[in-house]
Amino acid sequence: MDSKPHAISIFGLGYVGSVMAACFAHKGHFVTGVDVNAAKAAMLAEGRSPIVEAQMEEFVANGVRSCRLRATTNVGAAVGETEVSFICVGTPSQRNGKLDLSHVENVSREIGSALRRKNATHAVVVRSTVLPGTTETVVIPSLEASSGKQAGQDFIVVYNPEFMREGTAVSDFFNPPFTVLGAAQPDHLPLVRELYQWAPSKIFETSLRVAEMVKYASNAFHAVKVSFANELGTLAKRLGVDAQEMTEIFTSDTRLNISPAYLGPGFAFGGSCLPKDVRALGYRAKELDLKLPLFESILPSNQEHIDRAVELVLATGKKKIGLLGLSFKAGTDDLRESPQVQLVKRLLGEGCQIRIWDPHVSLAKLAGANRQYIEEVIPHIGSLLSPNLSEVVQSAEAIVLGTGAASKAEVESLLRPSQNLIDLVHLDRSRRPSGAAYEGICWS
Repeated sequence: MDSKPHAISIFGLGYVGSVMAACFAHKGHFVTGVDVNAAKAAMLAEGRSPIVEAQMEEFVANGVRSCRLRATTNVGAAVGETEVSFICVGTPSQRNGKLDLSHVENVSREIGSALRRKNATHAVVVRSTVLPGTTETVVIPSLEASSGKQAGQDFIVVYNPEFMREGTAVSDFFNPPFTVLGAAQPDHLPLVRELYQWAPSKIFETSLRVAEMVKYASNAFHAVKVSFANELGTLAKRLGVDAQEMTEIFTSDTRLNISPAYLGPGFAFGGSCLPKDVRALGYRAKELDLKLPLFESILPSNQEHIDRAVELVLATGKKKIGLLGLSFKAGTDDLRESPQVQLVKRLLGEGCQIRIWDPHVSLAKLAGANRQYIEEVIPHIGSLLSPNLSEVVQSAEAIVLGTGAASKAEVESLLRPSQNLIDLVHLDRSRRPSGAAYEGICWS
């Protein structure tokens, strides 16, 4: 036991709730499991696990035997006799893909009704997987309406996503990749933080919406990884490639492949390699009559991101646009399939007046395939380029940061409050120039 025992109620005795109940009891807390299904509650109360999962039978039996674990269908008693309630009910898909939040709403109202009769401060922790904004727009209003009390004043609400896998859920509970605690303000977190002080990995304290989104980011990425591996393996097999050996080599790269690299939101990819190679794989798959939907979606997704940038610029209503950075990556002069070049072409077609500054791009110095590409896409690009950063910024109504070639101080000294500043780079907050209306392409 790593902290003083707490009284915990857990609503929903499915996979997540049952495992949490057994594990918190194992940690020495006094846990009450709550479920509308009387059979589930009875099983737990009798010392039998409601789910099939490694170690659960032992943990549940020990918890009940030691009087640290019990179960009930009585919501009022569960809330009244505990300090913190975890919501672990299901959020299944409706036929159209929308989340069914009825279980979350119902249990929130029931907990709220119990809070109406309770004087002590209580913590409500949402563990169910819900989309960003749900805790603020569904859970808290339901709790407040049925309790007649105010969140943050009479009770606190925290979002705490789970990262447990079926088959290894108990092990995952005790060894999570990280622990995420979301709240409206930090002083709502001490009790829940204390419950997890034994956790061996880092604890992140953040907003409700970030905590909600982290769960979806993780699951979506896992789904992408599985689909990527399966499609790559399918193509490798048809090409006579040893997929296992290829995967072993591929995953050994922890600098770029299995790493945070390329996982930060930014602008579209470009250059002489990525578009060409994705295109080549797609063409070869078609020759082999293979349908690889994930690979087929990569280039359209990239193009959609360029479309977003166009719409973002046009939404300012400004026609005089200054672009800082034309090459696909700062520090190079490579314009081949640069998304910034595509952006310029689209904006010119929309009647915008473009001036471009890029210290590494000089039309006179471009050669070979690089020069051929730009002459085919925008033959008159030379008339848009300027070596003078001041001239480009001061003559523009909206500035687009295409690369990080210009320093914060340089840009900041030239900006005017009437200008719009659109960031396609995803500059760190400390590096973002102030003095103009800032907007990132897919971040705040």
